[in-house]
Amino acid sequence: MTRAIGLAALTVLELPAAEQVSVAAQAGYTHVGLRLIPVAGQTLPPFDVGEVERRLADTGVRVLDLEVFRLSADTKVADFEPALAVAARLGASDLLVHGADPDEARLVENLGRLCDLAARYRLAANLEPMPWVEVSNIVKAKRVLDQAARTNSAPLVDAIHFFRAGDRFSEIPQKLNYMQLCDARPERPADMQEIIRQARSDRLFPGEGGLDLRGLMRALPRDLPISVEIPYAKPMAPLERARRALAASRELLECVSQS
Repeated sequence: MTRAIGLAALTVLELPAAEQVSVAAQAGYTHVGLRLIPVAGQTLPPFDVGEVERRLADTGVRVLDLEVFRLSADTKVADFEPALAVAARLGASDLLVHGADPDEARLVENLGRLCDLAARYRLAANLEPMPWVEVSNIVKAKRVLDQAARTNSAPLVDAIHFFRAGDRFSEIPQKLNYMQLCDARPERPADMQEIIRQARSDRLFPGEGGLDLRGLMRALPRDLPISVEIPYAKPMAPLERARRALAASRELLECVSQS
């Protein structure tokens, strides 16, 4: 299977970034995603750029994306430049962006500025819709991206957010850089806090839940890179979690390819 499959930071977020690289390699991933900028009051382990570089060189794992670039009302895009320099140093191709500004005109302007800054480092900005932020679905993401009109940008489809937002396969654009894969309980929680809780800390391995993942994967390009993002609530060592997540993802892909 030649499709790039990365271990997302959120799957093993308790580990320092360098250990995430090692776990990705041991579990059999080709890529890894790293969280450099915390969100939601998180405290991240120290990010040792030099050690991450060494682990990448030793293992052959590549960096798919860095996160989280949150565009909110008080965002100053220039403040992101040190993180973009790290992303480029580590050979990343993509940035994960959240649109959390109620002023759409300002959001569009800041997204354009971020894309322009990212272009200097040969990076693409990927706008991820989430039900609890202003850019809450694929339609809104496409509208903001169309207004920003930058070639190094695209929406990011995350399976749990896609189905929780009620997005439709017909709304998925042709231009995508990668997607995020997980499963979840089939019923959409009525309470937004429960939606957030599940997304941040209680997702399921593909095949364990009730999302129409086969339909989603058929609606996406067959060679689209995948970031496996599964914060799992049941106690489990990070390496076992990463291995089980990859095995379930590969099984899903195999089923889709044969159908």
